[in-house]
Amino acid sequence: MHRETLIFPTRGREILSITEDVEEVVGRCKEKSGLCHLFLCHTSASLILCENSDPDVRLDLETFARSLVIDGDPKYRHDAEGADDMPAHIRTVLTHSDLTLPFENGALLLGTWQGVYLWEHRTSGHHRNVIITLLT
Repeated sequence: MHRETLIFPTRGREILSITEDVEEVVGRCKEKSGLCHLFLCHTSASLILCENSDPDVRLDLETFARSLVIDGDPKYRHDAEGADDMPAHIRTVLTHSDLTLPFENGALLLGTWQGVYLWEHRTSGHHRNVIITLLT
């Protein structure tokens, strides 16, 4: 087993590609095949496996989420950190805080159009910790 924590700065709501960073960790693994588990240590951001070719897919995901979970909606009581506080938590619950991906020969076994992304749900920037555990 190998474990590393990577820290990703975000600029506010965005879907940030972390595929290359994860692949670097996998590439350093002494064992060449196994499972790569990613865990995001936050309740207002997500990890997603998504289309990696057309950036419009990620823009459309954000548009959909924005229409599904509205910032500042008066029905939410939890707003200690602003109008985006509870919506960010809801977005996280509806998506993922972890992903498990296979790897072989030091590379993630992703489909042609797949990439690994960190989806920041807050409107301001944060530093997000992702624990990467390689199981061989």
